[in-house]
Amino acid sequence: MRLDFGRIALRFLGMASVTAVTALSVAGSATAGEQIFDELRFGVSTSVQSGHSREDGVFPEITALFDPFGYDAAVGWQQLLHPRIHLSTSIGTSGEATQFFTGFTWTVDFNEKLFTEAGFGGVIHTGDLEGDSDGPELGCRVLFHEYLGAGYRFTRNWNVMAQIAHSSHANLCDGPNDGMTRAGLQIGYKF
Repeated sequence: MRLDFGRIALRFLGMASVTAVTALSVAGSATAGEQIFDELRFGVSTSVQSGHSREDGVFPEITALFDPFGYDAAVGWQQLLHPRIHLSTSIGTSGEATQFFTGFTWTVDFNEKLFTEAGFGGVIHTGDLEGDSDGPELGCRVLFHEYLGAGYRFTRNWNVMAQIAHSSHANLCDGPNDGMTRAGLQIGYKF
């Protein structure tokens, strides 16, 4: 019996990040006047790839957004100069890859209700590196991660966003590079 300690560690990291986000949100609400998160999002995505690189199942997602650069104070297109930082996990079901990713998020408001978003950063994952089963062959554990989204705000606090996200190594490491492309919806709560 062969144990893949990297896969075990990354699954643990995914579960730990879910626990940390939940615990920090409870702690943040208990501390009066101190805000840990700018926004929390919960959602689900699915693979939009075809052929052997398609992933089965759905992927529950949790994202925490932080505002260390003053996004909330920026207006209009100046928001692009003030990205937020995201910390996220996408949990694999049906034996597919779990991802833990972080990076920068740029959000631009078109008006009070409509917004668009782009994110760029890095990801570590539990997916297959070489082709020993169905699903994408990813080549290395650390990948680039980018996404685009469009959203609608119901209120000042609640929003919904559709997004498409891609992770791959851009041929910067040896091995296959099928990448992972997923699309889905997220419900957000802005503090």
